[in-house]
Amino acid sequence: MYTIIGTVTARPETRKELASLLMAQVAPTRSEAGCINYDFHVDAADPCVFVFYENWADRAALDAHLAMPHLQPLFSQLDRLLACPVEIRPLTMLSERSA
Repeated sequence: MYTIIGTVTARPETRKELASLLMAQVAPTRSEAGCINYDFHVDAADPCVFVFYENWADRAALDAHLAMPHLQPLFSQLDRLLACPVEIRPLTMLSERSA
């Protein structure tokens, strides 16, 4: 399994637009081969910070996800929408997976 936390920070003036674009990615991403879970969050202290907690079957599944056509409308606007670059943090699970 390959796990990441992705953090996306909106410019204050584009927060609602970015939230909508990000939310639109949830359903198609969850149906992709290799997606174990894809959970979308907003920071409780800062409504401009969005966080994805993602588990993929392997790195290849994540790479395939990043090449999906449904992400292109989002990717083509990141410079305008984001306050800073997307942060992707890979994680290694130390505990056993819960049932």
